[in-house]
Amino acid sequence: MVDSIGDVIGEGNPFSANCASRQVLDHVTSKWGVLVLVALAQEPMRWGELRRYVEGISEKMLAQTLRALEADGFVLRASAGSVPPRVDYSLTPLGAELGQVLIPLVQWVGANVGRVGESQEAWRAER
Repeated sequence: MVDSIGDVIGEGNPFSANCASRQVLDHVTSKWGVLVLVALAQEPMRWGELRRYVEGISEKMLAQTLRALEADGFVLRASAGSVPPRVDYSLTPLGAELGQVLIPLVQWVGANVGRVGESQEAWRAER
């Protein structure tokens, strides 16, 4: 067991108000960020494939999410000079490493959503 989270953080300290790691944390732990990263961890996808795979994401939110993840170095955008234009999205090595960390989180959430729902119902009943 680690004595404190600070022992494993490394360069950045997300607990510090002014640390740039907070912005990265925000991008990779947002609902859409997690889902896009995990989707692309399965395989590279085109825009439309990604939008269909991540159900419910708007075009605007997908564009913003992909832009942020690309700027952070997690997503690679490859544009083929063809007509019609073809744009493929894939994970960079850094993004693939992050994707492997996020996949177990998404699996845990899927496996435990019922238990969480029961807790939410019990909490509401107490109010």
